[in-house]
Amino acid sequence: MVRASYDQKPYRRILMETYGAEVVASPSPTTNYGRKVLAETPENPGSLGIAISEAVEDAATRDDTKYSLGSVLNHVLLHQTVIGQEAIEQMAMAGESPDIIIGCTGGGSNFAGLTFPFLGRNFREGASHRVIAVEPEAAPSMTRGVYTYDFGDTGKLAPLVKMHTLGSDFIPEPIHAGGLRYHGMAPLVSLLKENGYIEARSVHQLASFEAGVAFARAEGILPAPEPTHAIRVAIDEAIAAREAGEQRVILFNLCGHGHFDLSAYERYLAGTLEDFEYPRERVEAALAGLPQV
Repeated sequence: MVRASYDQKPYRRILMETYGAEVVASPSPTTNYGRKVLAETPENPGSLGIAISEAVEDAATRDDTKYSLGSVLNHVLLHQTVIGQEAIEQMAMAGESPDIIIGCTGGGSNFAGLTFPFLGRNFREGASHRVIAVEPEAAPSMTRGVYTYDFGDTGKLAPLVKMHTLGSDFIPEPIHAGGLRYHGMAPLVSLLKENGYIEARSVHQLASFEAGVAFARAEGILPAPEPTHAIRVAIDEAIAAREAGEQRVILFNLCGHGHFDLSAYERYLAGTLEDFEYPRERVEAALAGLPQV
């Protein structure tokens, strides 16, 4: 479990332990790569990239374990499209078709799961769905990164893929949207962004939680920090439609509840939650280590 989330979201860990799991914070002292990272930066908050490296190493050194890479690889995106296929059916039942489709985006599988079936209608049927990917300002791979070949993990054990990346050595700040703390973006999502078929926006943590609180008070559902990014842009697009005097159907993916994220909401409501500015110097340093392909 990524160290930042291990510390910020203890109830997720406790639930897994209740079911019998052993949960280890990454970077951990249980793998060679984890020990290397801790030796260099003992207070490292971890990242999805580091956790992937440790998981791959752990699986590779055990005869009884297999590891399946997910989220960033294209086959996982396609598996997730059951979400968008169901959304198409549900929109038809409501007699509507979305003008704008919005999803939060970390590695890409959640976003692709919702939007790819609708993009297929754009390509095959001439539909005009506008698609917006929303990422955190602390890890803005699509809005600030470069489109090139890079590793999917910090230990450089995963395959090289062409994607939007901030550099596999980049460690994002410990925002509470742990599922979005990733240095890169799935190849298919990156290709769509590069060719102009989708838009990308980055959102700060405070603006996201503001939208999450507004949504909870209006709808009675507490969203996880990750989908609050999509909610923020959905609200912004609704306001823009109102100001333009236009009716627009907006679809977004509420991909998780925030019941185990109450400590983050507590900090937001107390005024102690903070934004993290884009760390240009650290990103530039990470990009300097990109593989030469």
